[in-house]
Amino acid sequence: MKQKTKTWVAAIALSFFSFCSFAQEETVVTAAPRWVSDKGYWVVESNIHSPLNHIVWFYNNDNVLIYKEAVTGIKLNEAKRKIKMKLKKVLEASVTAWEQKRVMEENKDYVAAMLK
Repeated sequence: MKQKTKTWVAAIALSFFSFCSFAQEETVVTAAPRWVSDKGYWVVESNIHSPLNHIVWFYNNDNVLIYKEAVTGIKLNEAKRKIKMKLKKVLEASVTAWEQKRVMEENKDYVAAMLK
């Protein structure tokens, strides 16, 4: 009787470990969305009490502030794909300008011109 119990316990343990090894999920590498730039990123600062005033900060991949713009009079919905694509264009233009001059620019109305 003890031999049968040991055999059943061993069989159950073996099947448990084999099921665990098959249950591992494979990681799938997905491409980044089109609005994500490989040159840097942006941060939009806004306030719910004044929805028409925003400050957009642009950084390169080294976390260096390269451009800052205060946008007023425009409701900037950064959840929309169209807005994200426009911010990407401004970011890439700002990074290119910063790489040439190495000086942080401010309020050149790049974002305001893109959104109109």
